[in-house]
Amino acid sequence: MDFLSGTLSVAEQLTRGAGGRMVLSAPKSQAGRRTLALPKPLLELLSTHLARRGLTGAQPDELMFVAPDGGSLHYSNWRHRVWEPAIKTAKLHGLSFHDLRRASATVMVLSGVDLKTAQTRLGHSTPTLTLGIYAQVTDAADRAAADALGEHWIGARHDRVTGGDGRTRAPASLAP
Repeated sequence: MDFLSGTLSVAEQLTRGAGGRMVLSAPKSQAGRRTLALPKPLLELLSTHLARRGLTGAQPDELMFVAPDGGSLHYSNWRHRVWEPAIKTAKLHGLSFHDLRRASATVMVLSGVDLKTAQTRLGHSTPTLTLGIYAQVTDAADRAAADALGEHWIGARHDRVTGGDGRTRAPASLAP
């Protein structure tokens, strides 16, 4: 993490290896190696978190999040101790940690973030993966698509489609 530039560089990953042993390695693909801008509110939260642990951003080799013993997190322990109680409290039963990636992809698409940026932020090697697997259709996006189509095809022509007698007629461009 670079608090001065407000970025996070993904250069390594901690995964479960043979026998459940934690293994530090490079990301799965070249696309997984990336530097991402972080939102200011998240930087503030992370800075507060480090301060509570007695650390600063000037200690780049320290883990941001640790297990109760101070070592690296093990996903299954973290899931049982932190994630499952949190989703139960939030009444989000069935939500998996990986669903956060899907939610991020969907929010980026809904917010108009260009596909290449979304692909890079998620560490995907192709835009097909980003759109085909991660970005989800939402009711709000479907409504916006319907409204855009309605405005394009009907909105500007509505006055020409409805005659003075209230009857609906085909626009001149569609009339036989």
